Amino acid sequence: MALFDLPLDELREYRSASTEPEDFDAFWSKTLQEAREHDLDARFEPVDTGLSTVQVFDVTFAGFGGHPVKGWLILPAGADGPLPLVVEFIGYGGGRGLPHEHLLWASTGRAHFVMDTRGQGSAWGAGGGTADPVGGAPAYPGFMTRGIDAPENYYYRRVFTDAVRAVEAARSHPLTDPARTVAVGGSQGGGITIAVGGLIPDLAGIAPDVPFLCDYPRAATITDRHPYREIGLYLKTHRGRTEQALRTLSYFDGVHFATRGGAPALFSAALEDQTCPPSTVFAAFNAWNHEDKTIEVYDFNDHEGGGPFQEAAKLRWMRSYI
Repeated sequence: MALFDLPLDELREYRSASTEPEDFDAFWSKTLQEAREHDLDARFEPVDTGLSTVQVFDVTFAGFGGHPVKGWLILPAGADGPLPLVVEFIGYGGGRGLPHEHLLWASTGRAHFVMDTRGQGSAWGAGGGTADPVGGAPAYPGFMTRGIDAPENYYYRRVFTDAVRAVEAARSHPLTDPARTVAVGGSQGGGITIAVGGLIPDLAGIAPDVPFLCDYPRAATITDRHPYREIGLYLKTHRGRTEQALRTLSYFDGVHFATRGGAPALFSAALEDQTCPPSTVFAAFNAWNHEDKTIEVYDFNDHEGGGPFQEAAKLRWMRSYI
């Protein structure tokens, strides 16, 4: 696919037309307060993986509604002091997979927490293990329209709350250093990372790659590739509900979390990305509130973005923060 979005000079100036709800902060304050009424109950069970360079824990903690959420905590073998912490969120349809798939960050001497995504983990990779026990109104197959009838019911209210609780769970382990915590993720994981960066005020940094879940009004109309296309297909059937749907989505738009971002950030975008169009990524990057921010741009890549080159960029970047 050749370049289809705005030219790069216009991307660097682009601002989203997404309207922020007046009660955005109150909505999220209440949501997290309700979640914290449940005991975090973070449990770390050692796992014998056959790996000699890392120590792995199978983690369960209470997320949205007190529901059990799974994760992996991967530490360098023999670690005996508080370690810098990398919390990772997974792309759309994937799950936490298997521990040996997540060796990069522990190999740098950091603790690595990988959150499973509720209800997902059956589209690619090695699977997930977290159910989503909450039902919802009629939706298009997938996750983008589950509960789209109201912000209180929307699927990503549960996921973003799980993500905040995941950081809290990871920080509760005695071998992690809460003051040196960075959130990372690609695609859906990047969108979750931006939300966490807007909801947790004391992160040391965030690194979202080709992030999803940003600038919904533009994303839903500029690309016909899934998952954003799920929104259009839902509205194709449920005629006349566009305003209602966009209102719900505005509570979960990475652009609005970005205006609350209080940590250094490294973003990435790919100019041929039809899954997460570059203008939607730049909408969040341009809105990110911290002055210490950088975006890596991959001119001729689709949603794979920078791949291993972006991993190398994150390795260099992270040295300055944790």
